[in-house]
Amino acid sequence: MLNHTHNHQEEHFSGSEIVRDIVIGMSDGLTVPFALAAGLTGASQGNGVIVTAGLAEIVAGSIAMGLGGYLAGKTEIDHYASELKREYLEVEIYPEKEKQEIRDVFQEYGLSEASTEVIVEELSKDKDKWVNFMMRYELGLDKPDINRARQSALTIGISYIIGGIVPLSPYFSFFTSTPQDGFIYSCIITAICLFTFGYFKTRIIGQPPVSGAFKTLFIGAIAAGSAYFIARLIGG
Repeated sequence: MLNHTHNHQEEHFSGSEIVRDIVIGMSDGLTVPFALAAGLTGASQGNGVIVTAGLAEIVAGSIAMGLGGYLAGKTEIDHYASELKREYLEVEIYPEKEKQEIRDVFQEYGLSEASTEVIVEELSKDKDKWVNFMMRYELGLDKPDINRARQSALTIGISYIIGGIVPLSPYFSFFTSTPQDGFIYSCIITAICLFTFGYFKTRIIGQPPVSGAFKTLFIGAIAAGSAYFIARLIGG
């Protein structure tokens, strides 16, 4: 007798929040310092000025981006806590109204009235499970990680620094002696990094990687090109 049992394993991407933070930090890190260096090159500044300004921008940018990530994570935690408190209060004061909201949720999935009533009665016996259900399925909120804000700040900040060093590195004196040479090498290195980063970023999230790579490269090129030509135009 043949055994038709199949080992089915569902593969879903996890760690989306970390990847999101890396994408935010790395994308801006590659693009903003690259545009700044391009603009200073267009104004015919020396390598020392470009490196100094670039490093200052990377430090300031990583701190600003990291704080932004921290505040976003903290806001998410505070919002969840506020809604949780409100939901407990509503379950206590308006239990029948909240039970009807459970019915509404399951009716959307096509459950019979009898099955829905059984679920409603079982859920309403445990206030914590009841509230957690309402938070997730009525409000669409999952409990955030209390360490999320700090982790987000570190991930974004470090990713920004790593990304920012890439377009700035060719301007160091041991690499090139003139801003124009540094700009050429910076364009080549940054373009490769933007393309590679865009490729793997979109591949991880399940999107067409090649088109994602070209989109990321295009955005970086537009930002740097605009800064360069504006600086040349103003600087004469």
